[in-house]
Amino acid sequence: MGYAVPMPQIQPDQADFLLHGVYLPALKNEHRITRSIIEAIPPDKGGYRPDGISKSALDLAWHIASTEMRFMDAVLAGKFDFSPMPLPESIKNSEDLTAWYTDNFESHFEKIAKLSNEQLLKIVDFRGIFQLPAVMYLGFVLHHSVHHRGQLSMYLRPMGAKVPAMYGESYDSAQARKAEQQSA
Repeated sequence: MGYAVPMPQIQPDQADFLLHGVYLPALKNEHRITRSIIEAIPPDKGGYRPDGISKSALDLAWHIASTEMRFMDAVLAGKFDFSPMPLPESIKNSEDLTAWYTDNFESHFEKIAKLSNEQLLKIVDFRGIFQLPAVMYLGFVLHHSVHHRGQLSMYLRPMGAKVPAMYGESYDSAQARKAEQQSA
């Protein structure tokens, strides 16, 4: 059983602070990390899935990238569009998806950075479950991406890939650093 916690009304200066002081820097950093995880998927291993009910690596990476764009679009438009977003036929591997993700993220990020406080404060409905100021959905997308990126990072070693650093060194990035220091 869930219950709704009433949210205090956000003031314009608070919306501006959330956007510029919290969410945009976090989105930029998390995008960098997510991109490194997608790039780490070997181009020929996008079909890897750890279990029969799991998404393939490429499908999970697409879910992360496309959901980020869906939420950013909702913040920009002031409403959600839940039309299907299938993996485009042009995306055949992690390299293609990395390019798509980078291009789309940058254009969305630039537009979001220019939103007015009025646009940030517009109440946006999410499937009748939440009715929140648009700016608050940027927090949702951050949590969503971190969650699924953690899943995707667990696919990498079984695929024979290296796990990149996320919030500090990973085993693989530490090994690469040590090897580089020894060869210098």
